[in-house]
Amino acid sequence: MTGSVLRFGSPFFVASFVSTLVACTSVAPRVAAPGVVMSATPPAPKYGRLAVIGTHLCGSDGQPVQLRGMSTMGLQWHGEIVNAKAFAALAKDWKADVVRLALYVGEGGYATHPELKQFVWKGIELAIANGLYVIVDWHVLTPGNPNAPEYAGAPAFFDEVSRKYGKYPNLLYEIMNEPNGALDWAADLKPYAQKMVATIRANDPQGIILIGSGTWSQDVHLAAADPLLGRNLMYTFHFYAGSHGEALRSKVQAAIDRGAAVFCSEWGTSEASGDGGPYLRAALEWLAFLDRHTISWVNWSLCDKSETSAALKSLAVALKEGRTDLLERESLLVPETRGPEGHALWGPDELSSSGAFVRAQMRARAEAAAAAAKK
Repeated sequence: MTGSVLRFGSPFFVASFVSTLVACTSVAPRVAAPGVVMSATPPAPKYGRLAVIGTHLCGSDGQPVQLRGMSTMGLQWHGEIVNAKAFAALAKDWKADVVRLALYVGEGGYATHPELKQFVWKGIELAIANGLYVIVDWHVLTPGNPNAPEYAGAPAFFDEVSRKYGKYPNLLYEIMNEPNGALDWAADLKPYAQKMVATIRANDPQGIILIGSGTWSQDVHLAAADPLLGRNLMYTFHFYAGSHGEALRSKVQAAIDRGAAVFCSEWGTSEASGDGGPYLRAALEWLAFLDRHTISWVNWSLCDKSETSAALKSLAVALKEGRTDLLERESLLVPETRGPEGHALWGPDELSSSGAFVRAQMRARAEAAAAAAKK
């Protein structure tokens, strides 16, 4: 997927709007603001230290858990989402358990702008401060082979992040987002995964490691047939409601039947392109499947890009609706509406159809779980 750093309040946004619809502007990413002042005693994440037991992700009490949350868009395009108000809104208003930090490596990402890791450090610290779990996503996409030269920095990156933050129970490591192209699990992907797992385990012997598979992390059944040795390893799959259905669910079921623990680290209400739909009925079928198997999920994506899967309204929609109040904002990535509990949140009129749907689904499940816990 591609993106743009054009923001609502730019003085040239109207003149640039037409050209932005045609092609994304290639600019250097903005570097994150200084990191968060970490508390000596940050709030514990909801389920404590996570572990994989059998085919389930479990909390510190050994009981299966389902994490639910949002992924950022590529941090080189929408890094401003890494802000205190946004993370507080996710935790307090959306009732999210987890946030995923999408560190693209190609496409103007980390390979050419290693300073982007400052967004990751800040995002981890904001997640910890808000009691959220946080997935550090090494966003393999273009090129599709994680062994390509662009990804040569993976060992050093995962060594650094696991040394800096591995002591916190909040951290999960996603070592390859969506491998794609002519790749073989045994020859190409499994050896890479073994190297990354060894790198992380040198510093963090317990953290959950999420492992992708071929065909944009849809070949989870193949990975499950030839798994890595080790503990607290999970295999990811990704779906888009308008593009993937029963065939992919069958692959996920096959992986579970083979004894693999699986995690849906990216899904969207749109087609795989990010547009079309939203396909909410198909999304509900998928969510019911995830609920039946207590599979954790992360929705794509918390941004204001002009595409269906974006959770926030885009410049295009704001212009169409004549929303001058939104157009005057520097960015919708920083929520400004004051909620009933005093923290900032995104108002209903700032959410896309997809964002409103996902927020409602997340809140409903959190509230149902809270009610059941009181019985």
